[in-house]
Amino acid sequence: MNAFHLDMIQTAGIGALALIAGMILTRKVAFLQRFCVPSPVSGGIIFSLLTLALYSWFDVEVSFDGTLKDVFMLAFFTSVGFQSDLKVLKQGGRLLVIMLALLVVIIALQNLMPIGITKLMGVDPLIGMASGSISMTGGHGTSGGFASVLEGMGLHGAGTIGMAAATFGLIAGSMIGGPLAERIIRKKLTHEQMQPQNGDIDPAMAGIESDEASPTGRAKRISTNEQEFQQYAKASYCILLVMSAGTLLSWLLAKTGVTFPTYFGALILAAIVRNTIGFVRYKDEGKWVKADKLLDMERIVSVGNICLSLFLGMAMISLKLWELQSLALPLVVILVAQVVMMDFFVYFIAFPLLGRSYDAAVLCAGICGFGLGATPNAMANMSAVCYKYHYTVKPFLIVPIIGAMFADLINTGIITLFLNFL
Repeated sequence: MNAFHLDMIQTAGIGALALIAGMILTRKVAFLQRFCVPSPVSGGIIFSLLTLALYSWFDVEVSFDGTLKDVFMLAFFTSVGFQSDLKVLKQGGRLLVIMLALLVVIIALQNLMPIGITKLMGVDPLIGMASGSISMTGGHGTSGGFASVLEGMGLHGAGTIGMAAATFGLIAGSMIGGPLAERIIRKKLTHEQMQPQNGDIDPAMAGIESDEASPTGRAKRISTNEQEFQQYAKASYCILLVMSAGTLLSWLLAKTGVTFPTYFGALILAAIVRNTIGFVRYKDEGKWVKADKLLDMERIVSVGNICLSLFLGMAMISLKLWELQSLALPLVVILVAQVVMMDFFVYFIAFPLLGRSYDAAVLCAGICGFGLGATPNAMANMSAVCYKYHYTVKPFLIVPIIGAMFADLINTGIITLFLNFL
């Protein structure tokens, strides 16, 4: 076997190339658009298939330097921490609280079930963790984030397993969300329940409302190049400052003997900053203003998303697909079980608890989206349901809040708890 190693700059360059290739593919291939497959995933899989061909046919193993990949991952999760605004709990009301409770239960089940399956099949329980909420609710970002933790605990090929499971979940979440909501509407709702309620708006506004409900969709404005540069620079500095301080917090957390992902300190510190900075005031042009004005959340989210794309591009090209060969059967069994569990949970538990209404049915489509894939999948699922029937406001306000502000935070905490019990 011949080895070929690329350094961190070369790895970053090929990761960016995979990202560009994915952007082109996403524009051209309807399937990728339909299932909201991220550009780094669609482009990166091409390069991972090339490395698989080199390994299988020419006995050449290509390896990549993950230094910059880890930096981009840390920056992304820092931006996630900044989005965790606890004040929105008051705005979401009862449905938001129920959705958060359901999310906790889903994440717990997504880990308990695969661990049970791995024990029955006599394989490493860490395989169950890699194909549990790490890759289902967490998606590709969390799969990459926890790969080094699982590798350190003894799971060889953890990154490949997690990314493969996350890709499966991304497609499955889009495939079952709409049909499940359709089945609920046909069998569970009356004609009266289907009528638009006060607060619902014309379907033509659905795209606008869902965009305005997301962190990146708010406060769109025209600015000069210099203003734009300053805003993005300030957002980048905020992320760098908190992620650097967060590494110290991660170091302190490691001293406790509890296993945490490397990004956990930065994520938690960013959340603390977001929720406490409003208590600090400074003088600006003779007036005392709250320091939370210093956080340009739209730009912080944008910088975080850029880092996520580059991180995923490098993570996807680094996949060693040949490592999945011996795990094919256990992995398929676990992933199919995840989809079946989600279907039953949403139909029999989530829908009744959410109120047995049209809003609840639309939210069920969203749960399938972010519970198996990502928030964009959830939004696409709900939009498809609303396009067929009628638009409703609450789901498009609640799901982005859950997906952007709380899912990764809650998921990381529960995963850490499970890993330290294994």
